[in-house]
Amino acid sequence: MIKLIKDGGICSPKGFMAAGVHCGIRKNRTKKDLALVFSSFPSTAAAIYTTNLVKAAPLLVTKKHLKNGAARAIIINSGIANACVKDGIETAFAMTKITANALGLKKEEILVASTGIIGQSLNLTPIQNGMGQLVSELSENGGDNATEAIMTTDTFPKQVAAFFELNGKTITIGGMAKGSGMINPNMATLLGFLTTDAEIDAALLSSSLKAVAQESFNRISIDGDTSTNDMVAILANGQSGVKIESQSESYQKFTACLKEVCVCLAKLLAKDGEGATKLLEVCVRGAKTEKDAIKIADSVINSPLVKTAMFGKDANWGRILCATGYSKAKFAVDKVDIVLKSKDGEIAVCKSGAGLPFCESTAKEVLQSNEIIIDISLNQGNKNATSWGCDLSYDYVKINGDYRT
Repeated sequence: MIKLIKDGGICSPKGFMAAGVHCGIRKNRTKKDLALVFSSFPSTAAAIYTTNLVKAAPLLVTKKHLKNGAARAIIINSGIANACVKDGIETAFAMTKITANALGLKKEEILVASTGIIGQSLNLTPIQNGMGQLVSELSENGGDNATEAIMTTDTFPKQVAAFFELNGKTITIGGMAKGSGMINPNMATLLGFLTTDAEIDAALLSSSLKAVAQESFNRISIDGDTSTNDMVAILANGQSGVKIESQSESYQKFTACLKEVCVCLAKLLAKDGEGATKLLEVCVRGAKTEKDAIKIADSVINSPLVKTAMFGKDANWGRILCATGYSKAKFAVDKVDIVLKSKDGEIAVCKSGAGLPFCESTAKEVLQSNEIIIDISLNQGNKNATSWGCDLSYDYVKINGDYRT
């Protein structure tokens, strides 16, 4: 059985520490801007990256350092993305070298990530000057500070941890993530960092992470934009004493626990979309194929018209059916049912592809909740898919209208 750890996070697995400080990348001294995740023991590692053709320098450096499937630490800055600048690669390599020197490691053992404004050079001086404090503050209780340091337009920090037992031993997986905008289901869709005390080889770890991403991070959308810096990385140091084997119960349980952590993080990211007032969950059931179910779930969660309708508490089911129709999935329209649900009740708005009479005031009561489920039953098979996102409010435009300036 998988159990979530109350107040758990990136440092919950054995042998991991983290820290976060303000080093001066951001002018606002109240905002931390440099984070470090560190394993006290050698670790296997894996990562997945944005599918955007324009990739930030830190991703390219991390990918190079992961060729041997091992890493000990992850250095992350916020404020400047180190993307689309001439000195980006040089700067990202320098960040790993500065970190490695401070930890007594090789630069190849360091992964690097950045988030913030695209197109501006990242000044290394604050990072160099702040590294001593950052390393000195590494702690098993440092997850909160590290999570805060990677935030940009996020309104709250996002950390999760869970564990399961196998042969009398406990395996723990922890994680932290950031992301409020430029998020679209197209791996990766954020910055996410995961740790585990399981023993698992890099290839198997990568396989598990990729599989889990398809059902978690790839199932969220804020605004349809895929960033240049999106990455999810995981470190595994083996300190639980449990080895994860391919095609075994241990692998199934490990992947299930990793999925639980990643889905929780994904839902927190969707809930914290820029300017969001509601978490939206699109459940597609009864599709002929899983591919069709995913296409529809993604299409609906990405629809600006659906998002704005949910913001306005408007049960405009026609927009939902419209987004279902242009998803390019194969289905019979005259079998589609749509129900809107929340903790305040539920209301059927479409049956067999046609509208149902319903009370508008009741619909508004259902949609006033801060968590809405859009349930779409295709009634044509047994395949299902779920995507998460948020509504689209006035504040989204305000936030992004002057993000750079």
